[in-house]
Amino acid sequence: MRVLVVEDERLLADSIAEGLRRFAMAVDVCYGGECALERVGVHDYDVVVLDRDLPDVSGDEVCAAVIATGGEARVLMVTAAVDVADRVAGLGLGADDYLTKPFAFSELVARVQALGRRARPALPPVLERDGVVLDLPRHQAVRDGRFLPLSPKEYAVLQVLMRADGAVVSVESLLEKAWDEHADPFTNAVRMAVMTLRRKLGDPPLIETVPGAGYRFGA
Repeated sequence: MRVLVVEDERLLADSIAEGLRRFAMAVDVCYGGECALERVGVHDYDVVVLDRDLPDVSGDEVCAAVIATGGEARVLMVTAAVDVADRVAGLGLGADDYLTKPFAFSELVARVQALGRRARPALPPVLERDGVVLDLPRHQAVRDGRFLPLSPKEYAVLQVLMRADGAVVSVESLLEKAWDEHADPFTNAVRMAVMTLRRKLGDPPLIETVPGAGYRFGA
């Protein structure tokens, strides 16, 4: 899942981003609405966590821009306003969900995950293929009953590959879905993540390298 966090309080924005990355999400951060308008025009986000009360371009304008892209991104609008009329107005602009400050981080994660499931064709809570079971709610991976101690990035790569259901996934697609905007497309980050994931999955090998195309999961 790729998430954009738009929040002018830098400490809060960075804290949200760091927390979401622990759940294997690729997270970009904007500290203002102008930056957010640029990002949504370039990247295909699953969820936008959007502060409504931005100092430059308003959160309302950013929300409208997200919807105008015609993509599948879902908007979680965040604000300090607790008035019901404000929440109704935000939802009326096209936001998919609303969260008031202060909030529990666990609730934010749950809402982002729920919106992420709605952004794409619905996924079952558990993915299973060739003896590998990916439990999305529990954020756990098991192969033939053996727990796999995956890093967040390895987990994200495995999820992308398993969601492809046997189709080839390009390196560019893995970078887009499992890394944030700071990932250098010319590094070997994807190759290294796949290499360590293969080692942890064990034998027989389940990730095939398709020369010139990318990677495919399945025996």
